[in-house]
Amino acid sequence: MPELPEVETVRRGLQPVFEGSRILRVEQRRPDLRFPFPASFVERLTGREVISLGRRAKYLTMHLDRDPVLICHLGMSGSFRIHSGAEAGIVGDFHHERAKDAAHDHVVFHLQDRKGETHAVVFNDPRRFGFMLFSDAATLDTHPSLAGLGIEPTGNALDGGLLSDLFRGKRAPLKAALLDQRLIAGLGNIYVCEALWRAGLSPKRLAGSIAVAPGRRSARCDRLADAIRTVIAEAIAAGGSSLRDYVQTDGSLGYFQHSFSVYDREGQPCVKPGCGGTVSRIVQSGRSTFYCPTCQR
Repeated sequence: MPELPEVETVRRGLQPVFEGSRILRVEQRRPDLRFPFPASFVERLTGREVISLGRRAKYLTMHLDRDPVLICHLGMSGSFRIHSGAEAGIVGDFHHERAKDAAHDHVVFHLQDRKGETHAVVFNDPRRFGFMLFSDAATLDTHPSLAGLGIEPTGNALDGGLLSDLFRGKRAPLKAALLDQRLIAGLGNIYVCEALWRAGLSPKRLAGSIAVAPGRRSARCDRLADAIRTVIAEAIAAGGSSLRDYVQTDGSLGYFQHSFSVYDREGQPCVKPGCGGTVSRIVQSGRSTFYCPTCQR
């Protein structure tokens, strides 16, 4: 499943085409994805101006000149593809090496930007685990998909003090606590493994073991908060990690996977200078965890 850096990369790729454009028409090519499309999906979007594209955790939000707000999740294999100019009118006749099978093109947004240029933005999802839903802007934060999400890991609000508060008294493994979307929104398996390695913390350690009393500083929490923010920022800058289905909106691959220190490196030497350990793989809550038992304690 695309993680936060991949979704943010998609948002940034779509932003120049969507924002300020008018939706001329929408092609809805099936009645549902993971969930049924909202009633009057096409009619409520046609003719509307796109004011902004946002992101909350792993969800994209499209804000229009009036309600509704469109909430989109990429699921396991969802992706967007942009055709502009002459290509905008020939969606399905592919000219890009990485274009997807047209059988899985489920939604097409036909746009006209402020310069009068036309674009077609195609949502492709072979597994159909993605979805598109509506929300009123005033109740967006309490929409069932977004309600209860924790803090975003992309800003300075996520610091050691906050992590200590979030983890205090928790007996879940540290990795499980980091994947709990009610605590920190948008973190996924890949970047949690990488952040824990950078912070030198074992994924098996109890989350509460790195917390301290209110008002005190935890060096472990400080290291972990810094590692989370850094690895997410670097992954966004690299365009995310292209594993299996994920590609950027122009069809190109993300490159952060070439910087993995532990993820998917089972049996290889730890790259931390002076460590000398070997990357191991364990299974936690049904997910693969990659870490170095030598330097992660």
